Amino acid sequence: MGDPPSGEQFEIAAGSQRATIVEVGGGIRVYEDGERAVLEPFELGEICDGGHGAVLVPWPNRLAEGRYSFDGIERRLALTEPARGNAIHGLGRWRNWRALEREPDRVLMGLRLHPEPGYPFDLEVTVDYRLGEDGLSVTTTARNLGAGACPYGTGQHPYLSPGAGTIDGCSLELGAATLITTDPASGLPSGREALEGGPLDFRAPRPLAGLQLDSPFADLERDADGRARARLLCPDGATVELWVEQAYPFIELFTGDTLSPGRRRRGLAVEPMSCPPNAFQSLEGLVRLGAGDSHTAAWGVALRR
Repeated sequence: MGDPPSGEQFEIAAGSQRATIVEVGGGIRVYEDGERAVLEPFELGEICDGGHGAVLVPWPNRLAEGRYSFDGIERRLALTEPARGNAIHGLGRWRNWRALEREPDRVLMGLRLHPEPGYPFDLEVTVDYRLGEDGLSVTTTARNLGAGACPYGTGQHPYLSPGAGTIDGCSLELGAATLITTDPASGLPSGREALEGGPLDFRAPRPLAGLQLDSPFADLERDADGRARARLLCPDGATVELWVEQAYPFIELFTGDTLSPGRRRRGLAVEPMSCPPNAFQSLEGLVRLGAGDSHTAAWGVALRR
């Protein structure tokens, strides 16, 4: 029997919690607390679909026609969402990441993105996964190894688990004041709408049944510690809570309606993003990472009973 499609598996554990981080894409395949999935898993023998748990670097979400200009030079990336004409979710999803450090409750994954056509920059990325009393924490750091500046954004693609069944029995709470509207054909930003009192105002918990989402949310409400939070309130009485620090000003919500039939609405993607879709063109939220500079962003997730 050959290796699993997601490559080597790196298991970490702390108390009742267990997570599996994978070589291919450097993302999260499993995160459980006791017998309860916190993040919707994918099977060992499956290819990761729908960005399932993946690290999204050096940009999250969509880039129109894979085109952008940086320091006056036009660049063109491969279209990884050809039906919509986009380059999507960066360059790390199908690369082999390495475990740089390992402890029982922690693994540090690393990737070197060497210069290539479309992104001729030299980037070192690490993702630190830790289990602790506050659940799973994920810290992504990128360092520019090149001689000049490079464009950079980051995100990740976890799916919060409703437990048994689908997300249709769940309610969502997310403190966000603004929806970035998107064009249905391309998935690219088309404008902004204030959410107050509307059907996608999740500042008070709102049922997900009947809602189809693949949308970025902005102007996040933050606690005194600077964290914004999304909470999936589930039929079994549990709440899955995801937090993002200030380096993530945007959260994408995706209800999974375009996935394969067995995967549709089995989890709610709540995706931390340092910049909105198409940031390599719009420049909104885009990090200009100077030679030798680094950028760090953190998020986490936990089961609350």
